[in-house]
Amino acid sequence: MMHALNVVHDLVWGAPGLVLILGTGIYLTVITGFAQVRLFPGAVRRFAEMFRRTKEKKKGISPFQALCTALAATVGTGNLVGVAGAICLGGPGAVFWMWVCGLLGMATKYSEATLALRYRVRQGREYVGGPMYMIRQGLGKRLHFLGWLYSLLGVLAAFGVGNATQINAVVTGVNNVLTRFGGQVSTKGNLLMGLILAAAIGASLLGGAKRIGQTAERLVPFASACYLFLCLAVLVLRAEAVPGAFRAIIRGAFSPRAVTGGAIGSGFRALSVGCSRGVFTNEAGMGTASIAHSGAEVSHPTEQGLMGIMEVFLDTIVICTMTALAILCSGVPIPYGMDAGGDLTTAAFTAVCGDWVSLFLSAFLTCFAFATVLGWGLYGARCGEYLLGPGTWKGFAALQTAAVVLAAVMKTRTVWLLAETVNGLMAIPNLIALLMLSPELKRLTKEYIHGGKAANGGTYANIHQCQPMRTVSHAEIPPSGGGR
Repeated sequence: MMHALNVVHDLVWGAPGLVLILGTGIYLTVITGFAQVRLFPGAVRRFAEMFRRTKEKKKGISPFQALCTALAATVGTGNLVGVAGAICLGGPGAVFWMWVCGLLGMATKYSEATLALRYRVRQGREYVGGPMYMIRQGLGKRLHFLGWLYSLLGVLAAFGVGNATQINAVVTGVNNVLTRFGGQVSTKGNLLMGLILAAAIGASLLGGAKRIGQTAERLVPFASACYLFLCLAVLVLRAEAVPGAFRAIIRGAFSPRAVTGGAIGSGFRALSVGCSRGVFTNEAGMGTASIAHSGAEVSHPTEQGLMGIMEVFLDTIVICTMTALAILCSGVPIPYGMDAGGDLTTAAFTAVCGDWVSLFLSAFLTCFAFATVLGWGLYGARCGEYLLGPGTWKGFAALQTAAVVLAAVMKTRTVWLLAETVNGLMAIPNLIALLMLSPELKRLTKEYIHGGKAANGGTYANIHQCQPMRTVSHAEIPPSGGGR
């Protein structure tokens, strides 16, 4: 069983899966006319405007809340632990390839968010969308089974990579801090942490998509800003090492042996590790973030696509880069060839700032993991609704809450492997939909660039004018998730 799981995992996150994900990113970059570059200034302006003006609308969730919910699921333990692991296994050059994946991922996330709004539907007083609705609304009936498959994988992933692995990382991080300061680790303590986290997470999940958006809007910007401030403090204290860190990243991408002392001698190793960790961190190609983005109220689908660009930029180009620079500038020895993960990150910050900083790292890890569980809770609930109908939200939220307690006291080595495999498999139906719907994506992009003009020469005063959106009921969504 474990051998088969390892084989599938290596296919999904190895060369075949990465070629598919990155190849799709290149194709979407070309088909949209390098949207991540051409539209980036507008994305920054729109982000700045929303950051200054976050007043909620009466219906649905605001574009900023949708972005924060997507970032909540994206910005997680991978930004602290995954980046350190990438440097250990692929050398500093892995960071360069994370940047490349981030650039392509910006085009992929832009496409996912834009098409999610194009094919979303109204369910009661909310908008719902994502890859499963893109498939059902945009593709032929013969492919509708892909929407069911995506939703099934989404439910499983929500309990794995979106819950168990995150909670376990929090418990491990807190226990490491306790040990550092002479505390005792116990199963009862882990259970208590699980119960506290479950109570907070359950309160947010049971409040529905709007409460998740409100929580993410408050938590994600604050936690991210505090963590970036800590990274900046390390770089200021080690300012003389910053140029050398950038040189190591660029040089290590093409000649890792020269940087790692021969411990990592393959440029392909740096590329494969950097790309796999980059994709796993920003989830571009998974289609999950489009579920959150689809609930935003905007006047044109592409407006929320801009937030897809910002999502990957903030996650990979900003947060992951700051983590990598802090590690490389700290002066701590890097155990190349071993996945040191969180231990290396903690060692880097404590070497520069002192042991006290481990308390803050544990707090940031908890915040990011908490936000990830919320974001994935939304994804899993939406996938569950697609499979079984809108009435399943509360039941799914209750199961997610119970899973938090279980994850706090269980060993998750096998769960990590299974969760990553299921998460990667979600990319297949999503990428098929993106490629098949790329002509519509190209049309929407051109339309937006030329002033948001509709096909009849008018403008989109209301998003309903540019997409076949209508209200659906539970009776209209078959249990299999198939189309009519």
